[in-house]
Order: sequence, then C-alpha cells, then structure tokens
Amino acid sequence: MLMAYKIGKDKKKHFFVGIPLGILLQFLSAYFFTAQPILTITASFVILVAICYGFELYSLLTGKGHADNLDAIAGIIGGTAGILIFLAISRLFDFRVLSSIALHLITGTTC
Repeated sequence: MLMAYKIGKDKKKHFFVGIPLGILLQFLSAYFFTAQPILTITASFVILVAICYGFELYSLLTGKGHADNLDAIAGIIGGTAGILIFLAISRLFDFRVLSSIALHLITGTTC
C-alpha cells in the first residue's frame, strides 16, 4: 500500500528554485563545453549537487536556517528538471545558436 506523503512548502520552494539553477548551470556548461553534450550534462549535474548539498552544509555549520537532506534532494530534482528543460529547448534550436546567445549574454559581444 502506498502512503500519501505531504510535500511541505519548503520542499516546493527548493524544487522551484532548483529549476532556474539547473537551466543556468546547463546554459553556462553549454558555453564552456560547446561541442561536448555529455560533458555539459555531467558538469551541470555535479555542480548542481555540490551547490544543493553545500547550501545545506552551510546551514548546518552556521546554524542559519534549517539543514535538511530532503531540501537538497528537492533542489536536485528541480535542477535536473531545469537541465532537461534546457536540453529540450536546445533540441528545438541549433546548439551553436544557443552557444552564440550565451557568448553574447556573458561577454556582451557578437560572433
């Protein structure tokens, strides 16, 4: 029998903050590792996990906030959704176009 699990507002907040974080990390990875999609996904995910658990570790060590592993997991799930959203959008457009947009946004120059 499956038990109903009520998801707290805090977990939802971490999930929804994770989505743009995942998109941003994937966007930056696409800029730095232009022609290596597996490397961009791996780098984005590893950095996402480090940020989510790093934030919870910071909360634990400083006593600011409430350290909870489920918060980190919710952020990772949201960030993974963000990475997948970026990848879906990048399938609609040419990957080089997205890299060019990233270059323009980061440096303010055009190709």
